[in-house]
Amino acid sequence: MSWNESYKLSWTDFKDTPDKNTSAVAITASGITFGFSVNMTDNRVVGFTSDVHAHFYPEKSWYKKEQADNHVLGHEQLHFDITELHARKFRYRIDQVKVSNSVRSQLKTIHNAINKELSQMQNRYDSETNYSRNMEAQTKWKLYIVDELKKFSKYKSVD
Repeated sequence: MSWNESYKLSWTDFKDTPDKNTSAVAITASGITFGFSVNMTDNRVVGFTSDVHAHFYPEKSWYKKEQADNHVLGHEQLHFDITELHARKFRYRIDQVKVSNSVRSQLKTIHNAINKELSQMQNRYDSETNYSRNMEAQTKWKLYIVDELKKFSKYKSVD
C-alpha cells in the first residue's frame, strides 16, 4: 500500500499474525521502493528518470488486539509517515543530481544513504518514545514529523 496524504492506517491494514514472543504491541513494516532508467546516446548519459515510493506492507505488519488502542495506532502511523519523509528526502536529493556518466552510482549511493538514515530515524523514534509509552516524546515526534513533511511537501507521494 502506497503512502497517501488523505489515508491513515487502520488496524484492518495489519494482516500478519502477531508475534506472541515479544512485548511489542504492533509492528509496522514499511519501506521505500526505488527504480530508475538512464537514457544514453553514443555511450553518454543524456538523461534519467526515477521512481520512489513509500510503502506499507500489510502482510508483514501486525498488532495484538487485546493491547492495541488508538494511541498505538498513531505511533504506527508515524512510522509510515517517517518512511514517507525519507521518500521525499530521496526525491529531493535525486532532484539535485546532474546528468553525467556517473548518474547510476550517484543514485545508488543516495539510495543506500536514505535507507540507512530511515532505519536510524525509525530506531531513534522507538527509543525516544519508548515504543509510544512516553506520551510527551510521542507528541514532540508527531509535531516534528508533521513539520518535516511540510518542509519537503514539494516532493510528496502522489497516486
